[in-house]
Amino acid sequence: MCGIVGVILPHHAASPRSVAQEMVASIRHRGPDGATFLDQGPMALGMCRLSINDLEGGTQPLFNRSKSVAVFYNGEIYNYGSLRAELEASGVEFRTHCDGEVICHLYDRYGAGVFARLDGMFAIALWDQVTGQLMLARDIPGEKPLYYHQGPDGLFAFASELAALRSVPGVDLALNEQALWDMPTFLWVPEPDTVYRTIRALPRAHYLTIRAGQVSLRPYRNEFDDTRLDLEAATPGEAINEIRRVVEASVKSRLLSDVPVGSFLSGGLDSSIVATIAAREKGRIDTFSIGFEALSDAYHGFADESEQAAETARFIGSRHHAIHVTAKDFLAHLDTLNAHAGQPYAVSSGLGILSIAKAARDSGIKVLLSGDGADECFGGYSWYAHLAAYSSATAEGLTAHGIASMQNAGIPLASRLSSLRSVSIPERAWGWHYYAHEAEKHQLFDTDFSHSVRSSLRQFETAPSTGWGPLDYIAHDRNFYFPNEMLSKVDRMTMAYSVEGRVPFAAPQVLTLARKLKFEHMVSPTGVLKWMLRQAFADVLPAGVLERPKHGFNVPIDHWLKNEWSFLMDETFGSDSQLRKRGMLSRDARQVADRMLHDQLRLNGHTLFSMIMMNRWLEHETR
Repeated sequence: MCGIVGVILPHHAASPRSVAQEMVASIRHRGPDGATFLDQGPMALGMCRLSINDLEGGTQPLFNRSKSVAVFYNGEIYNYGSLRAELEASGVEFRTHCDGEVICHLYDRYGAGVFARLDGMFAIALWDQVTGQLMLARDIPGEKPLYYHQGPDGLFAFASELAALRSVPGVDLALNEQALWDMPTFLWVPEPDTVYRTIRALPRAHYLTIRAGQVSLRPYRNEFDDTRLDLEAATPGEAINEIRRVVEASVKSRLLSDVPVGSFLSGGLDSSIVATIAAREKGRIDTFSIGFEALSDAYHGFADESEQAAETARFIGSRHHAIHVTAKDFLAHLDTLNAHAGQPYAVSSGLGILSIAKAARDSGIKVLLSGDGADECFGGYSWYAHLAAYSSATAEGLTAHGIASMQNAGIPLASRLSSLRSVSIPERAWGWHYYAHEAEKHQLFDTDFSHSVRSSLRQFETAPSTGWGPLDYIAHDRNFYFPNEMLSKVDRMTMAYSVEGRVPFAAPQVLTLARKLKFEHMVSPTGVLKWMLRQAFADVLPAGVLERPKHGFNVPIDHWLKNEWSFLMDETFGSDSQLRKRGMLSRDARQVADRMLHDQLRLNGHTLFSMIMMNRWLEHETR
């Protein structure tokens, strides 16, 4: 695990090595255990290392047999054991016990085909000295980040975080208005866009090559398929057993570590499955949960699950750490949340991950497993229970201010659902679980700022000619929401405290299995969510975990903005805010925001929190 950087400065006076050193320094939290560099003419590559495997011998770069290929990488290669055995059987001699050394030797054999053979989370920089070609690659699910900038005169730079690219001379840091427009809808900037116009995220399951100043970007396929039966013809019992086998194998593979491993534990189904398997395999592990004020809201429900997490911890015999925080504690983390996202970011549950990552690091834990992804793979979100009945357009129901959304908590559920049947597929896909509506943003943003942006609903305009069925909505969540929100949150917020977050449900084999599941494998005829996943682990989990309904880590933003955090509204919509000074806010934005906050029909807390976090990020940007 580490952070990686690289820069090509053929026509600049600055030393590539000195620039790479400055880039590494800016992301040292990703790897505080050491830093190394490689110079090659106008190019310099570098990394900062968090030692997880082969603590003594895993220094990068790693080389092939002739040392003509050098690799820097961030992440873990979980099928390293079988790949190493395959290579050794063909006569390859390894210099280290580091899992990443397989990359250079596989490249000798498969070229760019190496990336499709890696089961892991990774961002890779591979330098081929013979061809003069630099290759960058990102893992299949999108767990590890990698950003790049291609500028004039041959300038090229890449890094694991946006912060490192800010320090490169010549990188254009003009803001991307489209990204800022999208952010309040999703709480994050959808990849491959970033907050900067000229910096892009390398898409997941893609590799980029740069040679003689020419850049090309290509996808590669997820060819990991561990499914051993035809799910179309399988009995329910067979399908349940297959789910258990694939999930168990994924969790066990993600225990690869020469340092202690811990796990998030919310008390819900997903993290309980991961922690239970890990505890069984490792003997005993550390588990971490978060707890705060006993608050609830009309849509998200009760916020604190720390008691349920403690019950599960006692059941599996883990060393449990309960971190108790307040609105004041989370307030102190707001700028940290933005800083480590690298751009405006308003996923409030990231505040809990920050707190847990800090507690884990203070307890000597460098690796944390997460249960994220089970909902997108096995059908866990509350609205999935309604997808079969509400996928086709029929009747029209009540809306809040003309907006059809599940965030309309002041309207009866039946009316919310009925209203979603009356709108287009992009509107409906948005309405199941996203935040700011286009009409709301047009009231908050100035027309001069928003006149040239495209609708955020474009992210849902990939509907097949026959329309979207239930599995299409779930697949969109798996391919869009999961990597952009869940995986980025786990990586950025754990790495803020030099902890490696791992997501077993993001394993390529699990993603392949999920694509093969039918809707009835996910949601039972009576509306039980993730029912096959529940049954798959029913014999190893406490009854309370199996019976407990879906409950995410919910931060009571609406409540706090009306109370302890109310001053943030003044900070964001007042005359001295950066949003106001840059001409981004409408003249009536403050009145609109106050009306939204106190709306009795619709929850707007996270939309307003997005504006708050955008303003705070811009404040930091101007320092």
